[in-house]
Amino acid sequence: MSWGTELWDQFDNLEKHTQWGIDILEKYIKFVKERTEIELSYAKQLRNLAKKYQPKKNSKEEEEYRYTACKAFLSTLNEMNDYAGQHEVISENMTSNITVELARYVQELKQERKSYFHDGRKAQQHIEICWKQLESSKRRFERDCKEADRAQQYFEKMDADINVTKADVEKARQQAQVRHQMAEDSKADYSSVLQKFNHEQHEYYYTHIPSIFQKIQEMEERRIVRIGESMKTYAEVDRQVIPIIGKCLDEIVKAAESIDQKNDSQLVIEAYKSGFEPPGDIEFEDYTQPMKRTVSDNSLSNSRGEGKPELKFGGKSKGKLWPFIKKNKGATPEDFSNLPPEQRRKKLQQKVDELNKEIQKEMDQRDAITKMKDVYLKNPQMGDPASLDHKLTEVSQNIEKLRLETQKFEAWLAEVEGRLPARSEQARRQSGMFDAQNPATVNSCAQDRESSPDGSYTEEQSQEGEGKVLATDFDDEFDEEEPLPAIGTCKALYTFEGQNEGTISVVEGETLYVIEEDKGDGWTRIRRNEDEEGYVPTSYVEVYLDKNAKGAKTYI
Repeated sequence: MSWGTELWDQFDNLEKHTQWGIDILEKYIKFVKERTEIELSYAKQLRNLAKKYQPKKNSKEEEEYRYTACKAFLSTLNEMNDYAGQHEVISENMTSNITVELARYVQELKQERKSYFHDGRKAQQHIEICWKQLESSKRRFERDCKEADRAQQYFEKMDADINVTKADVEKARQQAQVRHQMAEDSKADYSSVLQKFNHEQHEYYYTHIPSIFQKIQEMEERRIVRIGESMKTYAEVDRQVIPIIGKCLDEIVKAAESIDQKNDSQLVIEAYKSGFEPPGDIEFEDYTQPMKRTVSDNSLSNSRGEGKPELKFGGKSKGKLWPFIKKNKGATPEDFSNLPPEQRRKKLQQKVDELNKEIQKEMDQRDAITKMKDVYLKNPQMGDPASLDHKLTEVSQNIEKLRLETQKFEAWLAEVEGRLPARSEQARRQSGMFDAQNPATVNSCAQDRESSPDGSYTEEQSQEGEGKVLATDFDDEFDEEEPLPAIGTCKALYTFEGQNEGTISVVEGETLYVIEEDKGDGWTRIRRNEDEEGYVPTSYVEVYLDKNAKGAKTYI
């Protein structure tokens, strides 16, 4: 069971799956982190609760703790402090053994994953270049064969015409031979390129991709093992404090068992016993004869005169008011959750593609500014390097913001696509296969050819692409009129203000002639017309050289 052999054509799905795996790992980290926060909060609340009910010094409450029930309650409060301490231990151990370790591992995993998929895209780009070379050679062979046939027909027509001179017939024959020779050369070149492509394609599908996917599989399996180990650690952290928590609970039970109701009753007697004897019987007084009334030494007057204090119940409980707050509903959710699944997926994919294009544009601009700064550092007369720092910082911040936004939408997209059927190969190739490469070159290539189920390729060359190739082929006819012959053409990727001597200003999208290649100093010499020529930063232009007139492009 190997991803390299079983999933050789699932590059995009593996990329999404591994990203999903990292998301799961980060979700588990977040879960553990929230658990640690709950443990800390719980411990804090327990400590505050125990402190709240501790007896105050030099107060009547302190006297009440003579009773065994109150002593047991005080012991319970003290044990709750220790109990809270164990929850703090759980939080600390989970943070150090799980959260911190997994966070470090996630960063390493992201770097490793990025490296593998970078190698995969590089291999894809290489096979695409080989395919373009094959198609170019094939078209050239087809064109030369047609021209050879026309030359042969023209020769036969001239040879059959009695009114044509012998010299014209001989010239037509030589032209036919030249065309036939060109066709043979094109045939040999096409055969050679075809063999090379078949070899490269075999290496791609049976060596490079299996090797990369095998590494990705091993990386993913390590992630799975790691999250399993973390779950075991999660349980062990709890298990380690169970004995101490058990001791705390045992002490609470022990304190409860130490309560002695008889002893507490005796303490009540000792606290409130007056020591007086109950009053004796009252003698009968006979008023019919003088009698001497015996007055008892004991009297109930004191006790009869005492009244019970009134019990006053004061204080009114005021009820709290809990208002119900209604939240305003937004017009359109950011994740397009108001749409049906397929429409939502399209919207999210469109948003991700737009963000990726913006990121690529910003990255290209950052690279161009960086190279320009290096040139200024080597050649101070060209400009001030410090003047580019603000722009470089601004571009880097934009890239970071766009990346965060892209990750958010990709997460939503992955969620939606998990509930939808798999997309076609063409859709996957257009949406994600070469996003990291230059969109002007690679995206057009991904649209020009698509993979059929049996592995063959069909050409869908656009008129725009053909026009660009033909324009390059015919540039040679005009080079002889220039003082310095043009060696190719270029297209301005960005606007450049040539304010220094020897430079020339260009506008984004403008096409110009290249008359001198970059000599390693980061500058390319170009010409707009006979009177306007100068240098521009190589990173600001996309160069098409005549020696690879079939579309080979140089990115500096």
